[in-house]
Amino acid sequence: MRHLFDLSGKTAIVTGSTKGIGRAIAHALAAHGARVVISSRKGDACDVVRDEILAEGGEAISIPCNITYKEQLENLVNQTREHWGPIDVVIANAAVNPHYGSNIEVPDSAFDKVMTCNIRSNMWLAELVVPEMRERHDGAFVIVSSIGGFVGNPVIGTYCLSKAADMQLVRNLSVEFSRHNIRFNCIAPGLVKTDFARALWDDPEKEANRTAATPLARLGDPEDLAGAAVFLAAPAGAWITGQTITVDGGVTIAPA
Repeated sequence: MRHLFDLSGKTAIVTGSTKGIGRAIAHALAAHGARVVISSRKGDACDVVRDEILAEGGEAISIPCNITYKEQLENLVNQTREHWGPIDVVIANAAVNPHYGSNIEVPDSAFDKVMTCNIRSNMWLAELVVPEMRERHDGAFVIVSSIGGFVGNPVIGTYCLSKAADMQLVRNLSVEFSRHNIRFNCIAPGLVKTDFARALWDDPEKEANRTAATPLARLGDPEDLAGAAVFLAAPAGAWITGQTITVDGGVTIAPA
């Protein structure tokens, strides 16, 4: 049973892995034996995380990529294959939320950016990696979604819409491709103390209110999500597909 969380010899791409949840996931995958590709828009930031993992005795390379552009995702996948061969695991973590405010005041440009980055880029990644996974009859594809995809929201509605779509995307892909032993799942974090979510927690009153509504009585840390990603990527998650694993300190099961 020791092999359940063993990722030795597996190659994993983690988008948006230079900070926050993506960074924690990248470190955790490497700690369990995976060869990890660190990727985000800024090359120097990618190099920092790569070097951290190398210093810890793990294997990592850095390949900058802006997921908004399909050609950059193609380059990410091609360079990974050139360096390490087939891709076994994809953690689609990168996402954007350029608008904070009313649902009926979202600029068209912001709406389009969210749809491209948070949904279409994940489809592009699937288009690029699923054929080779199907040939090998093995693969794990995980999207970092959000509990925002379960409920309505008055200020980050477009982001939440995209995260609900990601949950449906893994269901669609699972129905089509899981017979080839490719597993597609989402992780839905609650409020995690990252720069990305800073607008939702970065004042004492907001943090206190959310903490009070959380059964585990604290906000999340990026490391709280890392174990779920390892689980879904590893043999331990071999019979899980099309699911959304909620990691939120209990917020979504608490009484209003």
